[in-house]
Amino acid sequence: MKAYTDIKQSKKLAEILPLESADMSWVSNGLGKPFARTIPIKGDPEELFACWSLAALLSVIKPVNDNTYALIGTLDGGAMISFEEVTNVTFQEEEIIDAVFEMILKLHELKLL
Repeated sequence: MKAYTDIKQSKKLAEILPLESADMSWVSNGLGKPFARTIPIKGDPEELFACWSLAALLSVIKPVNDNTYALIGTLDGGAMISFEEVTNVTFQEEEIIDAVFEMILKLHELKLL
C-alpha cells in the first residue's frame, strides 16, 4: 500500500493545494533515489518536494460543501472514492491514495477546493 503521493502527484498537488496541507516531503540530495520523510527540515541543502499522506489528502477534501465521501475497497484489492453530492464521478484505482488524488484533481477542476 502506498503511504503517500509519489513525486509526480506531489508536484501536481503543490500547484493546487496549500503546501501547509502536506505532511511529508520527498528529499533528493543527489546521492540516489528520492526518499520520503517528515517535513520539518531546516537548513539542509537537499531538494525538497512536499508530499501528502492519505490522511492529509482526506483532510483536504473533508470540508467540501459539508458533504461526505465514500471510500470503498474493491475485491481486487483496489479502492474507489465517490462524492455523490458534489460530483457524479467515481474514481477506482489500485491504491486508495491514487483514487483520492484523482478526486482532488476533479474537485479542483470544479472549483470546489
